[in-house]
Amino acid sequence: MTKQSIFQTLALGLLFAWPAGSPADELKPTSPIGPGYRLTWHDEFDGDRLDTEKWTYRIDSRFWSVQLAQNVSVADGCLRLALKKERQGEFEYTAGGVISRETFQYGYYEARFRCPPGAGWHTSFWMMRHDWRKTADETVAVQEIDVCEQDSVNRTCYSVNLHRWKPGPHVSHGYRRITTPDLAAEFHVWGCEFTPQRIDYYFDGRLVQSLDATVIPHGPQNIWLTSVAAPLGGTKSVDDTKLPAVAKFDYVRYFAKAVSPETNER
Repeated sequence: MTKQSIFQTLALGLLFAWPAGSPADELKPTSPIGPGYRLTWHDEFDGDRLDTEKWTYRIDSRFWSVQLAQNVSVADGCLRLALKKERQGEFEYTAGGVISRETFQYGYYEARFRCPPGAGWHTSFWMMRHDWRKTADETVAVQEIDVCEQDSVNRTCYSVNLHRWKPGPHVSHGYRRITTPDLAAEFHVWGCEFTPQRIDYYFDGRLVQSLDATVIPHGPQNIWLTSVAAPLGGTKSVDDTKLPAVAKFDYVRYFAKAVSPETNER
């Protein structure tokens, strides 16, 4: 049974009352969030091309790379972001990313992915409003929730963060660095529960950071899955010996509360 067919069963409207070991368990959130959540949006990347009804491409230049639509593909049950050494104008590297067309707000967000090996790549799972100008420097975003920011110069850690963009000036809350196994060696699951009161971050089902959400205003946000070449985390240069490389995303899922639909912009 594919991930997609399991979701079609879940989409009948049943909540998390399945018997242990049932196929629906495969699409339950792995983190210990409270009851009452329902899977309302997701992509299992089971096909052979990106679902452009759900996603738009990240197309911009950022730090050391240009993000290209042709670097994004879907194969073998994964979203693949190709990371290459190839000149594009003044840039020596290309990468890729996708941004959800739909916006979300309160709920539980989860993605399973594997980061690339070799120094030089900043791979992220995050939420922030996109203004469709094909740039990451948004002027419409209220908040930015970084569930995972991973710099491949050190494959055994990543960071979480929360940013307030409106009203200005920009303020960062709750940065924390998380120690992990080798994030390029196998897939791991990152999660984030966003409520009006709290933002809780999870790694492989373990709570790793909890923040007071009331310190910032809240607004709708898109989901971003991206990787860029960047001088972050102490990176001096890209390790060309590990190229071409790929960041692989197995799935991304959004769970909303079964009631209070007004909390999410559609």
